[in-house]
Amino acid sequence: MTTREFTTATPTAPDARPIRVFVRDLEQMLNPIDPSPLRERYLDTDAEQFIVTWARDLPAREPLSLVVQLDGRPARRDESAAVVDAVHAHFARKSATARRELRTLLRRGRTSLVIGLAFLSLCVTVANLASKTWGAGGASDIVREGLTVAGWVSMWRPMEVFLYGWWPLVGDRRLYDRLSRMPVRVEPVEHS
Repeated sequence: MTTREFTTATPTAPDARPIRVFVRDLEQMLNPIDPSPLRERYLDTDAEQFIVTWARDLPAREPLSLVVQLDGRPARRDESAAVVDAVHAHFARKSATARRELRTLLRRGRTSLVIGLAFLSLCVTVANLASKTWGAGGASDIVREGLTVAGWVSMWRPMEVFLYGWWPLVGDRRLYDRLSRMPVRVEPVEHS
């Protein structure tokens, strides 16, 4: 089994911060069980995680580039082009997936909101009826408060979606869009 090393280095260009990945063979960049043609293959999980982690640590507006440093022989032009295409295609697919997940989340949030509001309205109506029918105090207060709490609890999921759930997906989508457009180059490692 071949060992992998992933490393970063200081920027080589003033306009783009390179993320440097060191591999012994270009195949290490790609998922070994993906049967797709080379240019369409998914990235290896370790390579993807390394790239994404480093990109998250950099400022969102800073231009990025990926430098795949190949140990051993220089890469053939067709191999290099295939890896560049695979990196761009991989992150474009990840962006599309994040976009679909966001749409699905917001659709579920809207459905949850309608259900939650209907249930909250029902609970408040029944609580008010119970209060009028049984008067104030004792069991009437317990029923009224219990129904009010149950109604507000039904709003938990829509509030979670619309207050907190959507923005991590938007952030992921933006990051993947950025990674799908970053310049990628393959270069041999220079040994001294």
